[in-house]
Amino acid sequence: METTLKLSFQLQTHSKVAQPRWQRIILLCVLGYEAAGCLVGGSFLIARPDGSLMDMPVSLMNGAFHDFLIPGIILFGLGILNTIAFVSVLRRASYDWVMAALALGGLLIWFWVEIAILQRLHWLHAMWGLPVIAGGLASITLLPSWRTAIHKAMLYCGILSSLLYIAINIIVPLFWPSYNSFSLTVSELSAIGAPTRILWTILCTPYTLLIIAFAWAVWKWAGNNRHLRISGGFLLSYGVVCLIWPFAPMHLREVLAAGGSTFSDTMHITLASVTVILMMFAIGYGAAAFGKNFRIYSIITMVTLLAFGVLTFIGSPGVAKNLPTPWLGVWERINIGVFLVWIIVLAIALLKPERFQFSLKLSSRKFVSAN
Repeated sequence: METTLKLSFQLQTHSKVAQPRWQRIILLCVLGYEAAGCLVGGSFLIARPDGSLMDMPVSLMNGAFHDFLIPGIILFGLGILNTIAFVSVLRRASYDWVMAALALGGLLIWFWVEIAILQRLHWLHAMWGLPVIAGGLASITLLPSWRTAIHKAMLYCGILSSLLYIAINIIVPLFWPSYNSFSLTVSELSAIGAPTRILWTILCTPYTLLIIAFAWAVWKWAGNNRHLRISGGFLLSYGVVCLIWPFAPMHLREVLAAGGSTFSDTMHITLASVTVILMMFAIGYGAAAFGKNFRIYSIITMVTLLAFGVLTFIGSPGVAKNLPTPWLGVWERINIGVFLVWIIVLAIALLKPERFQFSLKLSSRKFVSAN
């Protein structure tokens, strides 16, 4: 029998949890590695803004900058920031978590903006970008009372991610005067050749990070509730797919109709299908973790996704043929919207479990519960 649980986070009596030695070593290695790369690379770009010292033509930036001077200054500044963070972590300063967050967060933004400007992924992005993710995970335990603070913050990320995506869908079309949200799909905003491609990619980066943070919180803190843990796993997979989206853009309708389809378009369609499947499974398993009201709401959400997904599927061939698709944008946005709202409701259910029939069996190490 399901019971309503009132959950409250245990307050830690100490202000900071000791960071495991291996995590500290990883973080120091990442900060030192990134600092050296930023300082050297930034110096080269400042010394030769034409990119000749690094064998990089200015044309790589697709008109975003006239030369590499400003990017070089920013990169050099990131090098200084990572150096300061390295020293603060090495000396175990009280503000080490702030400096590590600023340094690694700045690098993450740098890489995603760079990818958006270049409009392609290079092996160097993996060489310098993957260590940043590892460093970010290793730095979590630097946070004061990190178990409580991180969990609550990550759950709020679910609400923020949905609100941000809605705002992006309102703002970005304003920069493409001929774009019609009723008849054109969301993917066309980031299509190859679209005037809004770079802006869309840059603005969607925070959304991806927020949804991954939320999914991690759901998965990590599901306790013994198998259904919620599986739902968190599907949400985490959805977040990973969001990371891949910028590297598999579609072409504009005119190009597709002229036979300009490439492997990128095929990957785009595949990712769209995978995304819908992950959404459905996340909602289904998430519903099983709660009481009757949430289950009914989740079922309604799934039925809506299925119905408007069929309508979107029926109208999608018109995109490749450059034919009129009067309501395609509406059908797709309804699909996206109901999922975004479900994420918000799930986050509220986890933050305010006393308002829901929440059937979690949680370890007392993480939570305190009362009937």
